[in-house]
This record gives sequence, C-alpha cells and structure tokens, in this order.
Amino acid sequence: MAEKEVESDTSPVKKAENIQTQLQEESLKSFERLEEGQMIEGKVIQVTPDQVFIDVGGKSEGKIPISEFQDIPKVGDTVQVILITKENKYGEVIVSKQKADAKLFWKNLRQAFSDHIAVEGVIEKQVKGGFDVNLGAGVRAFLPVSQSDIQKVEKPEKLLNLKVRVYVERLYSDGKINIVVNRRKCMEEEHDTKRKAFFESTPIGSDVTGIVKSFTSFGAFIDLGGFDGLLHINDMSWGHVTRPKDYVKKGQEIKLKVIRIDNKEKRINLSLKHYTDDPWVHFEEKYHVNDIVKGKVTKLTDFGAFIELEEGVEGLAHISEFSWIKKIQKPQDLLKSGDVVECMVLGYDLQAGRVSLGLKQVNDNPWETIEEKYPVGTRIKRKVVKVTSVGAFVELENGIDGFLHIDDMSWTKKVKNPGNTLSAGQEVEVMVLSVDTANRNVKLGMKQLSEDPWKKFCETYKPGSPVEGEVASVTDFGIFLRIPGGIEGLIHKSNLTENREDDPDEALKKINVGDKIKAIVLEIQGDKQKVAFSMRGYQKKAQKDEMSRYMTEEEVSDSTYTLGSLLKSKNSQSNESE
Repeated sequence: MAEKEVESDTSPVKKAENIQTQLQEESLKSFERLEEGQMIEGKVIQVTPDQVFIDVGGKSEGKIPISEFQDIPKVGDTVQVILITKENKYGEVIVSKQKADAKLFWKNLRQAFSDHIAVEGVIEKQVKGGFDVNLGAGVRAFLPVSQSDIQKVEKPEKLLNLKVRVYVERLYSDGKINIVVNRRKCMEEEHDTKRKAFFESTPIGSDVTGIVKSFTSFGAFIDLGGFDGLLHINDMSWGHVTRPKDYVKKGQEIKLKVIRIDNKEKRINLSLKHYTDDPWVHFEEKYHVNDIVKGKVTKLTDFGAFIELEEGVEGLAHISEFSWIKKIQKPQDLLKSGDVVECMVLGYDLQAGRVSLGLKQVNDNPWETIEEKYPVGTRIKRKVVKVTSVGAFVELENGIDGFLHIDDMSWTKKVKNPGNTLSAGQEVEVMVLSVDTANRNVKLGMKQLSEDPWKKFCETYKPGSPVEGEVASVTDFGIFLRIPGGIEGLIHKSNLTENREDDPDEALKKINVGDKIKAIVLEIQGDKQKVAFSMRGYQKKAQKDEMSRYMTEEEVSDSTYTLGSLLKSKNSQSNESE
C-alpha cells in the first residue's frame, strides 16, 4: 500500500501539479517584492464587454476598464500597468493601465524632445493663434498656425481631426507643462526625402501621376506625393492657354510627363502637351505662303493680333497688315478676342515657331486701281469727312480720302481757317490734282475748277494801268482794294493822299469798306499773287491826262473820281449833316 502511494506522488500528473504550485509560490514571492506605484507587465487572461482581466502574479487578477484601451486586447497579450494596490480589503489587486500609459508616454515624449524624433497627434480644435493637438495619454500641445503646414493656411478648419506627425519644440515654460509642437519642419523633411528619392529614380521623359494642388497665373502646382512639380501654362497645350483652369481642375488626379529636373533648384517641370505631336512638325504639310486660311483671334496687343490657325499654331497679324485703306490706330477698333477671321500666310519660321499673317491681303488693294478711277483733272462731287487747320479730307470712296489743301481752296481769298468755309458732311466739287499710289496720297483742289484770275490779270494789266474797285478791308497800314475778278491789292496809306503834306492817317479814317476807289497798278508780283495800287499815282496820271487834253484842246471829262473829289464829297456830306 505504501509503495502505491509513493508511485502516485511521482506520477506525471502529480509532478505537473507540483511544478505549478512551485511556480505560483515563486510568483507570489516575486509579487510581494514589488512596490506599489511600480510599472509591471501583466498578461491578458480574459476580456469581457466592460473589463479586461490581467494576471500580474498576485493572488487575484487585476481588472482594467475596457475604456482605458484604445485597441481592445486579446487573451495572451502583454500589457504594461501601474501597480496601485497589492491587496485591498477585498483581497483584490488594483492596477491602472491609464497611469502606465501616461508614464510611458512622458518617458517617450522626453526622449523624442531630446533626440528630435517626430511624434504623432491629432489636431482636435482651433485656438487663438493655432491649434490644440492631442498627443495621447491625455496630453495636449499647442501647434502655431505658422508651423501647421508648408503653405499658408487659408482654411484652418480643413486641418481639424487630421492625424499628423510633429516635432516637440518645447515641454515646459516657467516651470509648468507648456508643450509646443511643429508640423511644418516634419513635412519639409518628409518632402525633401521623397523629392530626393524622386530625383534619383525618375529620368526625364518618365510618366508620373499627381494631384492638382493649386493655381498661379503661370500654371498649376501638382502634388507628386508630398512635394510639388510645376505644370507651366506653356506646357498645358501646344495652343494658346490663357486660363490654366480650362485644362486642369483642382483636386484632379492627372498623368503627366517629366520634361525637366533641376536638382540644384529642386524644381520639377511637368507637361501635358507632350502626349501629343508638336503641330509645327507638320506645319509645311498644311500651310504655304500666300494661302488663305481661317483662324481665331486669341489675343490683341498694341502692335497687332495673335490668330490661332489650329491648336498649337498661332500667328501674328501686325497692325500694318490690317487694312489697305484705313489707318488702324488700335487693333480693338477692328477685331475682338474670339473673332474667326480669314487671313493670308505671309511667311513663317519653323525654328522660332512663328507665322506672319495678313488680313488686308484677303481683299484686293484699291490703291492699285485708284489712278485709273480718278485720273488727274477729274472733276467730282464728294462729301467732306474731316476739316483740319490746313485743309480738309474729302472721301473719294469707302476708306480712301483725298486732301484739299488750304492753298487750293481759292485763287484770290486768303483762307486762314478752313472751318469757316467747309464743314464735315458738306458736299463739295473738287478736281483731282495728283495721285501718289506709293504714298497713298490724292491731292484735290477747288480753285482749279475755274480759270486763274491772276493769269488774266497779269495779261491785262501793267504797272500804271488804271483800275476801279471796292474797298475790301481797312487796316492800320492802308486799305485792300478788290477789283472785278476778285483780285485784291494793297494801297498803302502813303499812297492815299495827293499831296505829301496831307496826313495819311486822317485820310485813312475817312475811308470805309465798300467805298468805290480809282487807282493805278503800282507793282505786280504774279508769281506771288501780289499787286499794289496807288491813289496818289492815279491823281498824278489824271492830272497829266488833263493837262494833255487841255494842250490838245480836247474836252475834259467831269467823271474823274479822285481823292480830292472824294474828300470834297465827304466834307460836303459832313457839312450837310451838321
């Protein structure tokens, strides 16, 4: 019987039980050596909807509310806890995972601060000057708005609830916990790392995929995964691009080709247009000099208009090539953006990607036939379109004007202000004097419609010839006498009086416009259309003729009208009025 009992004590089952008992005893002894407040490891032995039971080596299991776990553990998992009480009055072991997490968190946070290691957090709310970031374990930090992103933050609310990586820049201030973090530095380092890898592994010509991030006046920035590439406006299309938003949309995922990498400046240039052929390669197959083509006006400048013949092929029509007949001051006077026009290919430069276009060449040049239509000497009636200080423009036909100079308005009148004689819209008869097609100039005249009275005058009168006329105007230095035919000549005041002793100024005062005067031709300058008369000379001639008639016993005529008779007549009229 005793042998059987001994055998029973040494059976495998009994041995296992003994080992288990010994382990429990050792565990209890080890547990007894622990101090309250110490961080220990425990093993999850049971998980319920409300609690997690953990074996920490004591007489009983520790219980932790499931709310203290971010992720619900599984049986067998190891958990760090703080030993709060080895055994309470109910014989229970009290542990805290929350306090263990906090202690472990602060240890890691201090290590991250000293070693410049990034930590994770969640941006939970917006505060004055920045954001409140939850770093975990109930610890919060301040993130200045200036350090919250690489770019300027236009809409702070978009960062809320975002999980971010940050550097701890400060833990304490004035002996109190005051944590400040920096996300910008973290992002810059991440971007630099990704950009460096991109530069090392991506050759020019590679296809890449990115997200349209933002727009500028010169293109769009593409997010290539934490760093940006530029899609320039000139690389969006072979054609003329005025608005980048017409080709890509913000937030759009887009496939692009890498066309330039500048490692030194950290620049990446991308292209959308390089997925299609350059239209200039096929230009000469489609276009030839003197071809009439259609195009769309894309841009107007002071010097002309850019016209798109097809996407990627754009030419310039210089303002001088707009019209044969009109002088265009501004392209906007004839065209506007979006107009579809016909034009002629005048020339091109494939290397420079330039095409010279002409608008006027689509129509015949009216100046080529103007000389046939209006030969010199043609008399026409047309309307005045504009009056200037030196003449007037007369419209011959649509867009072609002739010029009537002030000197060609009258043979005899000195026209000082054309506006007193002509007005816009007035119909006048003129003669074509000359046609200069090279300089596009047609000269017109009005006085040429009638015979030149000066020619007849010079043929009829010589110095000493008697004339009779009407006072046209009175000046300080004499009077102008108008004789039949419209020619006017000056009688200087020194030639008004018969006797040199008489006061010429007094004589001048007694002459009025419209008075009939007899005089002789004193001097003729036909080339300058000038003539001078003399009343004194007429008196002397009359006296000489009178003396001659007397000597020959001829009857003297009473009809002679001299300055003496004129003055006598005026004195008589003056006495009668008194």
